Order: sequence, then structure tokens, then C-alpha cells
Amino acid sequence: MVQKKSTKYYVIVAVGFVLFVTGIVLVILFSEPQGIMKSLPFICLGIGSGLCGGGLGGAISSRQLQKNPQLAKEKEINTKDERNITISNKAKAVAYNFTLVIFSVLIMFLALVQVETYITLVFTGVYLLIISIFIYFLNKYHKEM
Repeated sequence: MVQKKSTKYYVIVAVGFVLFVTGIVLVILFSEPQGIMKSLPFICLGIGSGLCGGGLGGAISSRQLQKNPQLAKEKEINTKDERNITISNKAKAVAYNFTLVIFSVLIMFLALVQVETYITLVFTGVYLLIISIFIYFLNKYHKEM
């Protein structure tokens, strides 16, 4: 079971490396980029770097847990501990509240600097989607509890 988890991380590292190298090749090949090619290489570089770092971190962690069963047991206990779950949920709630404020300020800023309307509408749509998801789950959990 642990072997499959390690393999997953190595695949993520490989995909990240391919994206990273693709980004470098695109930067070298297109000296005068136009359209999407202005940003695509850098998107590939960023996503590739993130995947490589995350995959390597996961692989190293998985390998350490495989070598040290006592550490794996402690980690599992800490993951399932009700106190830690409550702390994590409170932190998520605070982050959600900040997200709402930041999105509101961002939408007002975009409107004030008069960026193209569709950009403001996209951010407004995402903001409304977040609030709709919150309301849905709030009602769902009120019915369950």
C-alpha cells in the first residue's frame, strides 16, 4: 500500500519535470512570442516547479513513514485526533472569511480602475459561486445536525 503511494509521487515529479522542461524549451524556441505564447512557457515553468517540489516532498515523506512505522502510527493518530481536526476547521473558517473580504475588495478595485467588464464579471461570478457553495453546505449541515 505504501509502495503505491510512493509511486504516485514519482509520477507527479515526472509530470512536473516534463512541464518544467517544456517551459524552458518554449522560452528558448519562441524569441518573439505572440498571443498565448507570451505566458504559456511561464505557466509551464510554474506548474512544473510546483509539481516537482510537491511530488518530491510527498515521496520523501512517504519513504520516511515507510522506514519508520512508529512515526507513521503517530502521524495517523495526529491526523485523526479530534482536537487537530477542530483546529484545522477553525483555521479554514478564518481563511474563508478573509477570502470573502479580499474578493470583495478586489472586485471593487477592478471596477474602480475600469478594467474590462468581463474580468470584473468573472471575479464576481467566482465570488457568488463561493457564497452559493457556503449556503448550500450550511443548509445541508443544519438539516443533518
